[in-house]
Amino acid sequence: MHSFIVGALVFSMFQIDFQSAIGLSASSLGNVGPALGNFGPVNNYAALPLLVQWWASFLMLIGRLELFTVLILLTPFFWRNR
Repeated sequence: MHSFIVGALVFSMFQIDFQSAIGLSASSLGNVGPALGNFGPVNNYAALPLLVQWWASFLMLIGRLELFTVLILLTPFFWRNR
């Protein structure tokens, strides 16, 4: 739930309207494809700025792998040689 809210807020910071930001966040976390608003089944994510596309990709990873798996992958302890 927090990922959804934070995701929508970050999309909103890039001057994306509220309905589209909510839709982008939900569709990115759910890995379902079309979103609500301007990014529905007729349009795609190509119109988004590059940084927003990266954010959507990160949300897709969180949605697919779950939050704790992504957090573990980002910690130095995981990548340390033993």
